[in-house]
Amino acid sequence: MKKWQIRYTPKSTLSPLSVRDIISVLLLNRGLKTKKEIEEYLHPKNPYDLTAKDVDISFSSLAKAVKRINKAIRLHESIIVYADYDADGITAGAIMWETIHKLGGNVMPYIPDRAEEGYGLSKKGIDSVFKQYTPSLIVTVDHGISAYDKVEYAKSLGIDVVVTDHHMKPKKLPDCVTVHTTSLCGAGVSWFVAKELDPAHHDELLALATIGTIADLVPLIGANRSITKFGLAVLNKTKRIGLTALISDAGLTKGELSTFDISHVIAPRINAMGRLVHAMDALRLMCTNREDKAMLLARKLSLTNKERQQLTVDTSAHAKGLVQKDASGNVKKLLFIAHESYNPGIIGLVAGRLVEEYYRPSIVLSVGEIYSKASARSITGFNIVDAIRSCSDILVDVGGHPMAAGFTVETKNLDALERRLSELAEKELGEEQLLRVLPIDVALPLSNATEDLWRAIQEFEPFGFGNPEPLFSSTGVEVVDSRLVGAEGKHMKLKLRQAGVIVDAIAFGLGKVYPSLRPDKPIDIAYSIDMNTWNGSTRLQLKIKDIKVV
Repeated sequence: MKKWQIRYTPKSTLSPLSVRDIISVLLLNRGLKTKKEIEEYLHPKNPYDLTAKDVDISFSSLAKAVKRINKAIRLHESIIVYADYDADGITAGAIMWETIHKLGGNVMPYIPDRAEEGYGLSKKGIDSVFKQYTPSLIVTVDHGISAYDKVEYAKSLGIDVVVTDHHMKPKKLPDCVTVHTTSLCGAGVSWFVAKELDPAHHDELLALATIGTIADLVPLIGANRSITKFGLAVLNKTKRIGLTALISDAGLTKGELSTFDISHVIAPRINAMGRLVHAMDALRLMCTNREDKAMLLARKLSLTNKERQQLTVDTSAHAKGLVQKDASGNVKKLLFIAHESYNPGIIGLVAGRLVEEYYRPSIVLSVGEIYSKASARSITGFNIVDAIRSCSDILVDVGGHPMAAGFTVETKNLDALERRLSELAEKELGEEQLLRVLPIDVALPLSNATEDLWRAIQEFEPFGFGNPEPLFSSTGVEVVDSRLVGAEGKHMKLKLRQAGVIVDAIAFGLGKVYPSLRPDKPIDIAYSIDMNTWNGSTRLQLKIKDIKVV
């Protein structure tokens, strides 16, 4: 069940508003009041013009990082770009490695093995790069801000460390040069350092930063909006061989790529490698100059992603079977699911599926003999990383954001950890917070759903986390026609009417409402406005997000 939160209801929901009035409400709903704020939103700054201050990066720290990296390039020191194994970390690694390499640096990329080394810097990983490359400098991308002990270990081997990261700062920061901001994703921070190292415009690197930005679900406002808006334009014209192969293999078309295509098609393929095997082939694909190699690697990413999809479906079904209920038969306020059969590469996805299904903070653990790996996903109003950090005394390590986190715990402490986190959730989460809220911008009559409004809304793109597509609601709508679509009848195609206005609609994932629909039974709908192209014909279509049968 969803609670509709309508932010603006006009005096009459049957009389149409002007497009200009609707756009004014949409801007106000996004906190944009002044001419300057509206101008910056509708026409974001060119990302090449962004300053350190614009992205909350310390200028002095940035200068120190650039100076140390330039020195290593000039003196032909052995440099390691130590990346992460997700889409943000891989694109961040490609950006940093390629920049240093093109400047003449003696540089190699390194991505840890998720199962063997875990997230971020580790003694095992540092030993591995020391044995292979004897570096005098490690540059981390998309991690490192929580790695105080690991940085000290690297320094004990004579290795300097430059950390570039965007995760939440812990109380104890690493004693090294650090470029940090929570305003960008890891690839965004990497790109920002790269443009300082080499001020010449590198649009192809901006395309990579855009993939990382969308994949890592950072809010698409401010600097991230700049990166994404300009970067999508670059991505749609990319000549990068690896990206071209990836786009082609995924069945997408350059020139038509949207934030949805990146988040639901491109990013999962990149992520799949680090989840199930090793992420280095994903990085190789980002950087290769050979078309034959690019096509082979793109196919490998696709096949691995299919395997990941099936494993996620199977594990999610198993996890749902372990969901506990309280004495009253209600699902507990925090889900804590642990099993020895779970692949640690997909537990974050499973946690996300549980939040989607039950709307509860969810923690899923891959149980090991001595240590267990965990991924957590949360709901609005419950800071999951703070909750987990409150149990740091029985954890090995923890990192993440208010909405997503990961940690390692000794298996013997699982029961104590579950008890403490469950008690915290019981105390902090009220029933109201456990109700999924659907924020709706404006209540409108169907006569307002026009091509003119759709065109005006396109100025608000790119849509994504932090900048959602505008949602509208209409009440007392007649169902002229309805039918189930999709392989399992999960979706619906509808023809709707209100006050003589008839529109087509698609309702993804709402097939379960179908038996309740009748021509004589009006419904209330929440929807976005879309243009549907089919067989060369384009026409207006509503994308239904929720239906209430009156």
